[in-house]
Amino acid sequence: MGLFTKKPIHLLLAEAADSEKGLKKTLSAGALVALGIGAIIGAGLFVRTANAAAQNAGPSVTLGFIVAAIGCALAGLCYAELASSIPISGSAYTYTYATMGELMAWIIGWDLILEYAVGAATVGIAWSEYLNNLLINVLHTSAIPYEWCHSPFEHSTTGVGGIMNIPAFAIVALLSLLLIKGTQESAFVNGLIVITKVAIVILIIIFGWGFINPANHTPYIPAATTYVDSNNISHSFGGFWGIIGAAGTVFFAFIGFDAVSTAAQETKNPKTAMPIGILGSLAVCTVLYILFGHVLTGLGPVEFFRTGGKEASVVMAINAFMPGYEWLGKLVTVAILAGFSSVILVMLLGQSRVFYAMSKDGLLPKVLGTLHPKFQTPYKANLVILVIVGAFAAFIPGDIVGDMTSIGTLFAFSLVCIGVIILRKTNPELPRQFKTPWVPVIPILGVLACVLMMAGLGWTNWLRLFGWLAIGIVIYFAYSKKNSNLKDSNDV
Repeated sequence: MGLFTKKPIHLLLAEAADSEKGLKKTLSAGALVALGIGAIIGAGLFVRTANAAAQNAGPSVTLGFIVAAIGCALAGLCYAELASSIPISGSAYTYTYATMGELMAWIIGWDLILEYAVGAATVGIAWSEYLNNLLINVLHTSAIPYEWCHSPFEHSTTGVGGIMNIPAFAIVALLSLLLIKGTQESAFVNGLIVITKVAIVILIIIFGWGFINPANHTPYIPAATTYVDSNNISHSFGGFWGIIGAAGTVFFAFIGFDAVSTAAQETKNPKTAMPIGILGSLAVCTVLYILFGHVLTGLGPVEFFRTGGKEASVVMAINAFMPGYEWLGKLVTVAILAGFSSVILVMLLGQSRVFYAMSKDGLLPKVLGTLHPKFQTPYKANLVILVIVGAFAAFIPGDIVGDMTSIGTLFAFSLVCIGVIILRKTNPELPRQFKTPWVPVIPILGVLACVLMMAGLGWTNWLRLFGWLAIGIVIYFAYSKKNSNLKDSNDV
């Protein structure tokens, strides 16, 4: 078998049609939009917005959101075509397998493991931090002892060493078990969370608008300089590259529609529901992001988000610059916990479905493709992910992983855009309920936008990405290539 052997389209479509042996089809278009919003509105909105403003763009972080949204929209149009044409679990991995061959599919599948697992663990760690904020400032109880909510590599200012981040592990375990129970039940819980946190975001925009200080938006695009943060890491601040850097930083928050596409095989009518879920969730969240970013940067100056308002930035800004709205700060704390929970839920869902698809192809051990006899979910994959992501969340500091999730996602999006062009050439007869307009212009622009944002993330993240992919290549030749279901195929 060659390295570029492609998985035939007819096999993919046969898998999608085999509903009795496959995953349950329980998700509607509305549920998919909620899943996308669940992944998008969370850590990005409540954490990365202030981060990008402080380190990269100041008030023009809103322009960074627009750049990121344009890149996402271009890639989203390509995702919508592929998801409606090949309604099977696996997202970019599956699309790449059908268009570019097995080696590239493995690379993108390995990349998606990094995207979802590291992303879920990182948000789990942030969830643990905000749980303590809830205990102290909302419930007025004692905080969890430092050693039981931090990793062994962390120490407090008083010299207390961490042992294990129990809350971070607990939330990962709880949501993993919920996914085993069933995707429909998980989607229902996620829908309740989405309604709650979207309502809170709208309240912040409405009430915060009257407290905007125009001086904080002047100049809207700061002059190009270099900002060195507390970890002695340099960032391009202001000007063109500051905006591009902000776009790459907040891009972490836009991966929701990627997670939506991983659930294609569990969707009732994927040919129409997938485009609605992907583009609908992106449109709703982009509008909320731009308005929220404008309000947040108008409340406080950039220096505030670099110092006193660096952590729990949204709550700190409300308490500092919106007198009389302390109650809103408490609601935000609750919304952040709920928001982080739904982000972790969707990332764990996406990770398990990528595992499921790769195991069905033989590239990962077959056990990961085993479905629960009652719930019809890939429960063994969920349990393996629980251990991996839970261990990372419990024992590794959150700041170890910076923008790796963003650069991995952008890499995946680039290949999806290329996949649309290839599939139009190789399988022009394939039914397409949704067609990306202006091919190949839109896919090419999508690739350029993604590469531009990757360039804004700096060389250290490129180095980490290549290191992770190198490990994946070793595993592919040691195990996956030998066990692939297509090893005797002559399809190229």
